[in-house]
Amino acid sequence: MAITKLENGIVVTLGENNRVLWNSTVVIDGEHVAAIGDTAKMKERYPSAAVIDCAGKIILPGFINTHHHFYSTLARGMAPPGEPAANFVEILERLWWKLDIALSNEDIAPSAQIPLIECIRNGTTTIIDHHASPSCRDGSLDRIENAVREAGLRASLCYEVSDRNTPGAGIAENERFIKKIGRGDGQIASLMGLHASFTVSDETVEKCVGIANDAGVGCHIHVAEDAADRADSLTKYGIPTVNRLHNLGVTGEKSIFVHCVHVDEDEMDILASTDTIVVHNPESNMNNAVGVTKLLKLLEKGILVGLGTDGMSSDMLAQMRTAYLLHRLDNRDPRVAFTEAPRLLLQNNAEIAARQFGIHLGEIAPGLPADLAVIDYHPPTPLTEANFLGHLIFGLVDASVDTTICRGKVLMRNKQILTLDEERITALSRELAPEVWKRL
Repeated sequence: MAITKLENGIVVTLGENNRVLWNSTVVIDGEHVAAIGDTAKMKERYPSAAVIDCAGKIILPGFINTHHHFYSTLARGMAPPGEPAANFVEILERLWWKLDIALSNEDIAPSAQIPLIECIRNGTTTIIDHHASPSCRDGSLDRIENAVREAGLRASLCYEVSDRNTPGAGIAENERFIKKIGRGDGQIASLMGLHASFTVSDETVEKCVGIANDAGVGCHIHVAEDAADRADSLTKYGIPTVNRLHNLGVTGEKSIFVHCVHVDEDEMDILASTDTIVVHNPESNMNNAVGVTKLLKLLEKGILVGLGTDGMSSDMLAQMRTAYLLHRLDNRDPRVAFTEAPRLLLQNNAEIAARQFGIHLGEIAPGLPADLAVIDYHPPTPLTEANFLGHLIFGLVDASVDTTICRGKVLMRNKQILTLDEERITALSRELAPEVWKRL
């Protein structure tokens, strides 16, 4: 692979010692960053390298989404079937559980490719996805893997095990894919997926945990998203959701507990003591009207909390600002969330990705992966390390991504997607979606 220079940009390295470097160049050699420095010096050092001009642009590490649902794509624009859902359980029963079972083999690839395109457009280079398609379960993760590889992004994949249709449905697909992927190749990783506590029996959970432990991977499960999940656990098992899952061995440093809206302080202590990951999805929680995750308390406990979209979108900057605004409002305190919301996106998501992929993402430095987002932005005020977060929350969040690079490969340049045929894929999905809606 030829050496490429991203020249004349403002480089924001992030990492433990974030630096903001004006008029600088990032040099890419293969899949990794080779050098960062003053543009004039890099021209002398790498005179024959290919050049991407980044004047008027910010160069950042590619963003990471730690909880997505590619399969939700074909619900976009669909009229909800039947009466409008009045609560979260009805949302599942009347929308998502009807949609996922209506998906066919033909639907899986385009329903993944479209959010992958949107990830590229938004500078998101790594995704942790959670899939469900009960009518075409077997082999579904392979189809998503192929879509991810074609797009050029990184993804950790799993299938959502649930007892709601057939006991233990999805265990075999997860086990097959986990064995196939093994430790991963830095581009594709795997997890053991489960839907939620209230849709899986003890027997099913124990089987999933056994497979995950044998393979050295974690579990990816929705936890206490709605009060109904907590109530179900208390009624059936006499203990809250996190306690039940912990007793069954689901907790641990590689496991992802998504949402955790309705958890008490004792449950938070379990999450902290087991170093279990929590992923916050503010837009989804607001959309489903399930409540607000006690983010500040989770962080005070030392819990690693990341940021996801839960299928709502693929725009991580927008998700970050939503978290910033939501928690200022929820706490009735304008002093909070200015550092916490960006930390989820820029630091914690990178640590979560490191646990999943075994690589150091989220920082621009020589020797690290060349996963980059180049964003159109002319700072209207001085931009330094000291005030970067102010520019991030109030400026970059509204800016356009011009170029996206993952594993050293340019996936989008001048806002043109290079790895996937967006026009063909969206035309196909427009044909497939009405047929899915009819099957609902």
